[in-house]
Amino acid sequence: MQLDWLEDFLALVEESNFSRAARRRNITQPAFGRRIRSLEQWVGTSLFTRTTAGTALSPAGEQFHRYILVAVRDLYRARTAALDVASEAASVLTIAATHALSFTFFPQWIVAHAPHEPINLKSDSMQSCETMMQRGEASFLLSHHHPLLPTSLDTPDFIRVEVGEDMLVPVCQPDGTGAPRWALETAEVPYLAYSAESGLGRILAADWASRGLPPPLVTVLQSRLAAALLSMAIDGRGVAWVPRSLAQSALASGKVTLAADDTYATRIAIALVRPLLSLSKVSEALWASACGPGSRIAPTPTRG
Repeated sequence: MQLDWLEDFLALVEESNFSRAARRRNITQPAFGRRIRSLEQWVGTSLFTRTTAGTALSPAGEQFHRYILVAVRDLYRARTAALDVASEAASVLTIAATHALSFTFFPQWIVAHAPHEPINLKSDSMQSCETMMQRGEASFLLSHHHPLLPTSLDTPDFIRVEVGEDMLVPVCQPDGTGAPRWALETAEVPYLAYSAESGLGRILAADWASRGLPPPLVTVLQSRLAAALLSMAIDGRGVAWVPRSLAQSALASGKVTLAADDTYATRIAIALVRPLLSLSKVSEALWASACGPGSRIAPTPTRG
């Protein structure tokens, strides 16, 4: 049995689709399928049921998943802990942050809370950042958060503190009069959308669904990066929903304008997540500083 097989298993549980899980694991679908079958042979029973609607855990797979989710996370944490003891890694703050916050919120925030500590910033998509946290490859995750969007870190093993707030706003290129080039109430508005692995895209979709709000949009481009979508909006390719913190400079200079009022905006929190287990001295100091006045601490909810 190999650790790769367990990671394949967890990817398939989350994606519920062999093709998507194989792409996530960066291997071909036939090779991915062979590794899942090898794992099932090692366990001695089928772990998944295959249907036309996708892939779901079998009763045996449900039981296996409860143990493996913890075991894989603890293996990576054990490795990280060993490296911390063997080197000076414990004195470095390792923080995973989504791309949008890495450019906007993070620089000033980290100076305010840890101005003299060495930092190892790992910037990636929300999905990849969550994986880093599960593997113990980062002590903290800084990301946008919305109560309607559950994440893989919504377990009793992690705790969250809200350290700021932001808003997803629709922006587009202005016309010659300074008005938005597209009105969201009209049909077939070109939409610069987030790709599936983007946390911001999932937040937007969840909020729209809860309010019955989606305007008539036609997707013309997809990216996991809010900065890329903002760049396309500046070039006049369509309407993009981006964090106001990211769009602030472009809005102030007139490169883009708001495509609608706050009806189509989504309020989001900026959250810092950490494991419930004890961290290094410098990491605990950062957490204590982040949990100062104005912050709101809450254990991440158990996923049912």
